[in-house]
Amino acid sequence: MGVVIAANVFYSDGTIERIEEQERLIALFRHNNKDACIALEYAYDPALLAESALSGEGMWRYSSLLPLAPGEKHYPLSVGNTPLIASARLREYMGLPALWLKDETRSPTGSNKDRATALVLEYALRTGVQTVSCASTGNVAVSLAVGAAAAGLKAVIFVPAHVADAKLEIMLLTGATVFKVLEGYKAAVELSRAAARAFGWYDRNTGYHPFTLEAKKTVALEIWEQLGCHVPDAVLIPVGDGVTLSAIAKGFRELKLCGVITKIPRLIGVQAAGCQPLKLAWEMQIPVRPVEVKTIADGIAVALPINAAMALHDVRASGGGFISVTDEEILQAVRVLITKGGILAEPAAAAAFAGAEIALQSGYIQRDETIVALVTGTGLKTLPLLSPLRSNNVFQVHAQIAEVQKALTAV
Repeated sequence: MGVVIAANVFYSDGTIERIEEQERLIALFRHNNKDACIALEYAYDPALLAESALSGEGMWRYSSLLPLAPGEKHYPLSVGNTPLIASARLREYMGLPALWLKDETRSPTGSNKDRATALVLEYALRTGVQTVSCASTGNVAVSLAVGAAAAGLKAVIFVPAHVADAKLEIMLLTGATVFKVLEGYKAAVELSRAAARAFGWYDRNTGYHPFTLEAKKTVALEIWEQLGCHVPDAVLIPVGDGVTLSAIAKGFRELKLCGVITKIPRLIGVQAAGCQPLKLAWEMQIPVRPVEVKTIADGIAVALPINAAMALHDVRASGGGFISVTDEEILQAVRVLITKGGILAEPAAAAAFAGAEIALQSGYIQRDETIVALVTGTGLKTLPLLSPLRSNNVFQVHAQIAEVQKALTAV
């Protein structure tokens, strides 16, 4: 494992606290009672990556840069090593000859949230935890419900009352206990954290648990390795709470600290136009303020991002920026991804790809650069939202070739 030497605690007001005492660090692993997001630091060395090559499959390949002691892995699901796709048709369509798609829809529950769930539950299994809780707009909840069931743990989940039906059905199929919070996502997070403290549950909440950032950073490590140990010029990332963005930043930053790369890609955070608190704060150079949410992209529909301070810091350090895309542009991206790339993405996951053209127009990326767009989750859990994209090429016929021929003339 990597030796954790410190933690940087990012508070919502932009202040950063550094913690180096081992007892306090271990306490953060068990339960972060701070209203802040946390990034761990290691004793960095190129040897850590050499060790990782022998340390396991999937994301566990990078266990030397993860905060777990050596030992047998207990978490039963295969997570990580998702493909980095070069689609000739998508490249031609976009006019981006070096466009790559990091396809996280191949994860156990179809989203990048499975990485964080795996690391949190691995720690839970090693330390005797029985019940794990979280709040979520949907994908984290599904990931925890399925992962906990597979690991023999109990899951208690808090979601906004308007959570997608398909995601709720999956949670309930696993036997998870689900609370639908009428006041929305922010209230669900606050209630989830309070309940974890009150009932002694292990709090898996995104951003607050440092392992969620640690696990998601393995996406960046995989991109580097899949590109032949090179980094792209820029990475497009859909942004809700901002944890995935900061995790990607941390992964590339640690590659640089280990001495294997010399530059960090520009990070382009893509938000829905109907929910863009980080983009507004970025453009207006003001603190992040809550916004009214009006978007079909439920996975990034976060009115007040938990990880705002760290995300803004990371984008600034990378030389990138924030952009937004409309729901119409998101749905068009969903259509293009499935018809030209063979990837069925949920609206939130398609936002990064949708942002490529805006990023070009804004000067954040150039056509001759190597660009990676992160596709964070499958559209299988949001099919009702995608109904406007369906064709009408459905025909009811008798088993007669003449009827087939007649129908084909209408296509």
